[in-house]
Amino acid sequence: MNDRISITMLEDGIADVRMTRVDKMNALDGAQWNALVEAIDQLKATPGLRVVVLSGEGRAFCAGLDLASLHSERDPGASSAGGSLGDRTKGISNNAQYAAYGWRELPVPVIAAVHGVAFGAGSQIMAGADIRIVHPDTRIAIMEMKWGLVPDVGGMPLWRTQVADDVLREMIYTNREFNGVEAKEMGFATHVSDEPHAKAMELARVIANKNPHAIRGAKRMCNALATSSDAELLQMESDEQLKVIRTPNQMEAVMSEMQKRKPNFAD
Repeated sequence: MNDRISITMLEDGIADVRMTRVDKMNALDGAQWNALVEAIDQLKATPGLRVVVLSGEGRAFCAGLDLASLHSERDPGASSAGGSLGDRTKGISNNAQYAAYGWRELPVPVIAAVHGVAFGAGSQIMAGADIRIVHPDTRIAIMEMKWGLVPDVGGMPLWRTQVADDVLREMIYTNREFNGVEAKEMGFATHVSDEPHAKAMELARVIANKNPHAIRGAKRMCNALATSSDAELLQMESDEQLKVIRTPNQMEAVMSEMQKRKPNFAD
């Protein structure tokens, strides 16, 4: 895509998305923020997309904010990602929040493959994924309190369905560093793997061969869990089922299972 993000479309509609600022451990300066925003927008418009695998090249997933940004001369309300912190420039988000929350807004599942470090904003970008596969030695921290700041890159609405309230409060208040094994125990990670990218691709291939319309409906329902009432979720189950039941893709899912073959779905 550019010198900060690469997007490679693979078989079955899998997008292999990689942060490529390897000399800075994918730390976030203005250009890196913009590359993430542009990548999300490009993926939203990509026909045939079924699954995204998000990772970082080099030694790290994402080292968080480029520390040079803390020393740059700008208005206190300005964001290193561009615009003002208070402006909603990308739907319900500002630019920086969209770099993390935007992955949740993609209509297809996103799997993060995390290694090296995921500090500050990097931990929040990781949280934007539906599924997070982390190397056991990954160093993770909600780092903002170290610099006298609060987490503000979309983590709060993302973590609330992943991590227990008291655990999240401790990690935010102390900015304590933890590893991939602890991340799994606390809920920040879904799986721990010595080869997170390979594991993510393996899982992506499984998801890519499910009914894409049912997968999208399931993601919409999962996204609604945090804010919807029981009545709304029950209605949503019925509404989403009515969209897929007895459709050609749903029948193809049944036939391919019965015939023990790879399905051929229409997007």
